[in-house]
Amino acid sequence: MLQELSIKNFAIIDSIALSFEEGLTVLSGETGAGKSIIIDAIHLLVGGRGSSEFVRHGEKKAEIEGLFLLDDPRHPCHAKASEFGIDIEEGMIVLRRDISSTGKSVCRVNGKLVTIATMREIGSTLIDIHGQHEHQELMNEHLHLTLLDQFGGKDIASSLTAYLDVFEEYQTVSRQLKRLNENEQEMAHRLDLIQFQQKEIQDAELRLHEDDELQDEKLKLVNFEKLYEALQTSYDSLRGERKGMDWAGLAMGHLETAAEVDAQFGGTLESVSSAYYILEDAAHAIRAELDQLEFEPGRLDMIESRLNEINGLKRKYGSSIEEVLAYGSRIEEEIETIVNKDSHVQQLQDQLRSLENDLSVEAENLTIARKKWAKKLTVSIHEQLKQLYMDKTKFEVKFLTDGDAVNRKFKRDGWDEVEFYISTNPGEPLKPLSKVASGGELSRIMLALKTIFSKHQGITSIIFDEVDTGVSGRVAQSIAEKIYQVAVHSQVMCISHLPQVAAMADCHLFISKKQANGRTSTKVKRLEENEKIQEISRMISGVEITDLTLEHAKELLHLAGSIKET
Repeated sequence: MLQELSIKNFAIIDSIALSFEEGLTVLSGETGAGKSIIIDAIHLLVGGRGSSEFVRHGEKKAEIEGLFLLDDPRHPCHAKASEFGIDIEEGMIVLRRDISSTGKSVCRVNGKLVTIATMREIGSTLIDIHGQHEHQELMNEHLHLTLLDQFGGKDIASSLTAYLDVFEEYQTVSRQLKRLNENEQEMAHRLDLIQFQQKEIQDAELRLHEDDELQDEKLKLVNFEKLYEALQTSYDSLRGERKGMDWAGLAMGHLETAAEVDAQFGGTLESVSSAYYILEDAAHAIRAELDQLEFEPGRLDMIESRLNEINGLKRKYGSSIEEVLAYGSRIEEEIETIVNKDSHVQQLQDQLRSLENDLSVEAENLTIARKKWAKKLTVSIHEQLKQLYMDKTKFEVKFLTDGDAVNRKFKRDGWDEVEFYISTNPGEPLKPLSKVASGGELSRIMLALKTIFSKHQGITSIIFDEVDTGVSGRVAQSIAEKIYQVAVHSQVMCISHLPQVAAMADCHLFISKKQANGRTSTKVKRLEENEKIQEISRMISGVEITDLTLEHAKELLHLAGSIKET
């Protein structure tokens, strides 16, 4: 949910800091007080289009920052943030947007600079803003199939997984077949190129780790004199008259005499003896190395030439000899495929036909599962619309490619194309939801859909911006109850002029304007119980608050409390 929101120098807002809670938060106030400006700020925070006009007059930049809490580790925001390399720690994500007076926009997510497009993608998993005249997610017909799949849950998901397993293999074989059926001239050029590459790799006769061995040998040859001198000096220090071995041998002889007199020197004698024989072995090893050392002037040139050859191959075909050899194996298979193209094409065509048959079966199973859940969704939508006094409205999930084998195409989500259709008046034909005119009816339709899909979408917060315009009476009460039902599954913020909606609020924020030093600014106040009664009375009466409107407000709050309990 959105827990904290900070807005500075935005439109008529000087500086406000808001804390939000779970459930339903209602924002009310006089027209022009700044209610929609707060929603505009949230819209910009999640990637909306910005403008220098949003910056408060006389200020250099507007600042908007929001803290979101993600209690569910499976929330889609985690995957989206990971996709862009953004870490989410302790289930907290902070979005910040600065808009300068020149129109430049700077976006940050958890302190990391991101593009507006990235912020929009992340923001879409956190906030869904629905206004009376906006075509939001539910109005986008391209997302209706996804919404149906979410509604179907595990049942559709299992069918979709089975389909995807075959689809991935189908895509792989299709790509292979496409490559083989490409332009003959391009194929011939490709064959010439990889045959040349194969010959170059084969002629090099590479061995694994050969370059490391050559580098070690090169190091010895480059430092031959230094190495020879060091070994020779070491050997001379150990062997020779009155050198290390002589003194060690002399010490060992005297300790033998001491041990014969006093047994306590036996341990010391043993240590010196061991050291003597270890030094003797070391001297023999140094001597053997010296005897084998031989400087070959031409060998260094050969090593340099070989390393240059190996490095040239690594620049072309891989960062190591192992990768170069692996590339050689791959192009060897490709050469065999191109040379025997016709037989491979036939084999892939047969394989593709077999996969198409399997894919058709899985796609049909997926369609059957979707149709089953489409019927259940239709029943649920009709029930919601009935509760909103739209019992004459008809809703249908249309499968646009149903029975149309010509236009059916295998896609990642199956071959179905789905769109929501609706008719609001008896005798009128069903039309696409996206074509339904906005207004009071559209508000109720959208609210019915939201009531159902808010349980499945995983959106952290939903904002309704005056979606209750144009309704009153029992419809207004029904809308208030529906908005509260959505708030059971998602945090909901709602700008409303309806007292019925305000009465259902878990938190009521009153937005007002104040003037100081010749400037207008927005003020936000969280209402206590008595203040709620006063504000709801104002919403009922419009101007004058009477004892009757106060009683009516108390009655609405009491009724709202009873409804919440059920």
